Amino acid sequence: MQARYLGKRILFAILTLFVVISLNFALFRAVPGDAANAYRCRQCGPEFRAQIRKDLRLDESLPHQYVAYMGDLAHGNLGRSLRSQGPVWDELWNPIKKTIPMVLLGTIFSIVVGTLIGVVAAWRRGTFVDKASVSAALAFYSMPPQWLGLLMVLFVAGAVGLPSSGVQSNDLGLFGDASSWSIFVDRIEHMILPALTLGLVLAGDYALIVRTAMLETLGEDYILTARAKGISPFAIVCKHGLRNALLPITTLITLSLGLVIGGTITIEYVFSYPGIGLRAVEAIDQKDFPVLQGAFLLIAVSVILFNLLADLLYPRIDPRVTS
Repeated sequence: MQARYLGKRILFAILTLFVVISLNFALFRAVPGDAANAYRCRQCGPEFRAQIRKDLRLDESLPHQYVAYMGDLAHGNLGRSLRSQGPVWDELWNPIKKTIPMVLLGTIFSIVVGTLIGVVAAWRRGTFVDKASVSAALAFYSMPPQWLGLLMVLFVAGAVGLPSSGVQSNDLGLFGDASSWSIFVDRIEHMILPALTLGLVLAGDYALIVRTAMLETLGEDYILTARAKGISPFAIVCKHGLRNALLPITTLITLSLGLVIGGTITIEYVFSYPGIGLRAVEAIDQKDFPVLQGAFLLIAVSVILFNLLADLLYPRIDPRVTS
């Protein structure tokens, strides 16, 4: 039964990936004009644009373009940037390397803080602690990330002495080679505010989901039995309550990790953080369709893969899922 369940989930992920790739191909060919017309070059004549169309296979029929697109993806080729003429993967890899640690830092913060708030709120249901926790969680959950980011830039960055833009200080290594430790500390300082912005928004989501899951679990008969046996509240919450409320929490964690590749465009834009989100915005401004198409594809693939990871973890957490 478990093998059948895993097979279905993997097959569903493959089909979803195929649909996403096909939609990614179709959407960028449904917009008015094409990448050759969007190419910014004042001195580029019709012959040059015709050559661009030929290089991008835009002069071929849509079925031929689709087959060529799928063939390139099978070989790991995302195309070439219109701006730099370099491979799209090279254009996206450096931003991805900057996005991953920032998003991981924010996600870890949100998991720890949000889960703690949700557990405490559920255990102290109906008290002032519960109401205050839920109110704070709702406030951060409903807050637009870009607005919270602007508040961080205007009121927090200067107060605590943290940088509010970029990924590295301009004067780092200006008067000699900087040590590895100095570079590491400088990168962490530049990550803190965007990661904190992401973490606070996600923490509100975690707190609400964890509280709901814990309230449902704490109302079960075995929790009442554990209380009657005199088991400590800490053991009841951690061993019996939280452990049996992991399904929705696991789903939320994997969805959050799907942002590891995608990043958060609005947060990276506010903090001028050179991750894949900001690179996607730059590609929009430059009308660099191949880079934008590659970024959207990587974001979609990351979400699909982490959702598949959640489906594969479910049977480990609760064997009843496969029944």
